[in-house]
Amino acid sequence: MASARLDEIDRLILAELQADGRMTNVELARRVGISAPPCLRRVRTLEEQGFIRGYHADVAPRELGFEVQVFAMVRLHSQSERDLTAFEELARGWALVRECHMLNGEIDFILKCVAPDLSSFQRFLTEQLTAADNVASVKTSLVIRCAKDEPGVPFELVEPR
Repeated sequence: MASARLDEIDRLILAELQADGRMTNVELARRVGISAPPCLRRVRTLEEQGFIRGYHADVAPRELGFEVQVFAMVRLHSQSERDLTAFEELARGWALVRECHMLNGEIDFILKCVAPDLSSFQRFLTEQLTAADNVASVKTSLVIRCAKDEPGVPFELVEPR
């Protein structure tokens, strides 16, 4: 989906919704400078074309009892497409894994994991992740603190095309 299909109003709509996905269509239309009916049509089109993947609440993990965040760097024995896909399927099924990214280089995947406590993560690590088929090694890094957690894309850097 090339951003060439987006005009300035579409980019403004996306930037506003990225900042606040709960605003009403009337407020969104006011902010981007168009009336409400065409604004709603544009939002629906952006959803249908896959530019807007969904809406969700940004919850506070620690407030909900998830005290531990860990990045796990996973190396596999085999990097065949079949084996990569099989690992991705496993990762999708692990509740503690919140993000799974395939990388190039020495590490095949990086997983962002959250857990209520260290012992819960350790159980996941030893009983599921390192025990999984094709996993050669896992290196973990415990998050001490987060300096920035900004979802989405930097619309201020997007130029009209």
